Amino acid sequence: MGHVVRMGLVMMVMALLAMVCGVLAGRFSARASTGFADNLRKSMFANIQTFSFSNIDKFSTAGLVTRLTTDVSSIQNAFQMILMICTRAPVTLVVALFMAFSINARLSLIFLAVMAVLVVAIAIIMPMAMRYFKQMFKKYDAVNGVVKENVGAIRVVKAFVREDHENHKFSNAITDLYQNSVSAERIISFTSPVMMGCVYTCILLLSWLGAQIIVTGTGLTTGELTSLLSYVMNILMSLMMLSMIFVMVTQSAAAAQRIEEVLAEQADITSPENAVTQVADGSIDFDHVSFSYQKRSGKPVLSDIDLHIRSGETIGILGGTGSSKSSLVSLISRLYDVTEGSVRVGGVDVRRYDVEALRREVAVVLQKNVLFSGTILDNLRWGKADATQEECREACRLACADEFIERMPDGYNTYIERGGANVSGGQKQRLCIARALLTSPKVLILDDSTSAVDTATDAKIREALRRHIPGTTRIIIAQRISSIEDADRVLVLDDGHVVAFDTPAELLKTCPIYQEVYNSQTGSGSGDFDEASMRDHHETGSGKAAAAKGGARV
Repeated sequence: MGHVVRMGLVMMVMALLAMVCGVLAGRFSARASTGFADNLRKSMFANIQTFSFSNIDKFSTAGLVTRLTTDVSSIQNAFQMILMICTRAPVTLVVALFMAFSINARLSLIFLAVMAVLVVAIAIIMPMAMRYFKQMFKKYDAVNGVVKENVGAIRVVKAFVREDHENHKFSNAITDLYQNSVSAERIISFTSPVMMGCVYTCILLLSWLGAQIIVTGTGLTTGELTSLLSYVMNILMSLMMLSMIFVMVTQSAAAAQRIEEVLAEQADITSPENAVTQVADGSIDFDHVSFSYQKRSGKPVLSDIDLHIRSGETIGILGGTGSSKSSLVSLISRLYDVTEGSVRVGGVDVRRYDVEALRREVAVVLQKNVLFSGTILDNLRWGKADATQEECREACRLACADEFIERMPDGYNTYIERGGANVSGGQKQRLCIARALLTSPKVLILDDSTSAVDTATDAKIREALRRHIPGTTRIIIAQRISSIEDADRVLVLDDGHVVAFDTPAELLKTCPIYQEVYNSQTGSGSGDFDEASMRDHHETGSGKAAAAKGGARV
């Protein structure tokens, strides 16, 4: 009894020690896995910030969100389980095998045979499940894409009473995810019966063969057989824990591949060594430029663009939908790189500039106006982080934004909802123009940035820009003739080609596309205007009134 008490006390101490170690293992593995996920998300997000537009085009927005959330969570859970189990289970397995072989090596060969069967089964199951898990994460992308699209366009959904359609679309996406998940889990579910089959096979073989050895009295006692049966449970419980890890690793391996794609993606547009950091002036040269979004195989969206813009000029760009107006101006600030030829700003190839320095001097108000959650001042200071309130007021005055800001209860401290949901389209456009003006750029690009404001306000903005930033090159993409009628020259694009590049007066006489747009918006039945009448049109302002009338009709 003394021996029983002593060994019992030892076992109690060891059990308490195991409990303490288990608690500490859970705590430390949770901290380590959470920290790993934190670092992984930070690294991914930091790398995404370096991406050019062409890099971002490779990954959908919904796909990047899934990789930063669901995929990382999957890896985090697998990493935590690995830390908790993949030390304990292998140690338990090795020690139990050692003790089993020390009792009876011949009977212990049963363990090795069953383990071999288990390894083969896992090797068969894993690749099959992996294929479904890869597809499953793509289904997550699709679900996130549907949600993002619906929430972002909820006003349109409500306006057209399309809730049932959106419910059906979301239901289809969720059903695809469900079916794929079921297929993956159905394959993974085979691990449990295989594992239990191995456990019971070991127990039956040990009981049968062990009993024969005990009866014949050839080197095995009843107590030793009982110990072997205990080691069966230790060994196979270790294998069961490892099989759980296998399931999680199989699922997280697909997520890891997707995350690795983001981390391994190298930015297409980077600053060169010994980059130029000063932009001399606002002159712009396109030297036989061609551009394709798919550089190797895509059809060029711009072909053989060759033109020169003098510093301080006001240039209008006119063309139909899909004529590549936005693509053209994206090359100036190097949002994309040319496929052939070169673009020079201030006489220097844009690829030789430090990217940050170039974009500081080439301000772009994009076609899609974006405001961020925060106050109006917070949004304006995206253009200049240390801008004073007076500088912000001046920029808003030039952009004709001061008139509606001052009517707001909190003025410049008015809170802007995410995406500018609580301001109108025209107000968003004027705030974005003011934000760009705060950078004091040498080149200002307005990509259809006054389409949501009335023609009178549009004219006031253009007049303010002409008077107060005369040395800045201004490029205005517009669909309204009134927005570019006072430009020094107008560039007419069609299907990625330059059709004409001349003064509005000359284009009215020589360019059919310009004539057609002009006549459709001013209500004139003929394009037979001489230079004098065009000059009178600008000087008297009658053309602006006609444009306002025609623009409203169009």
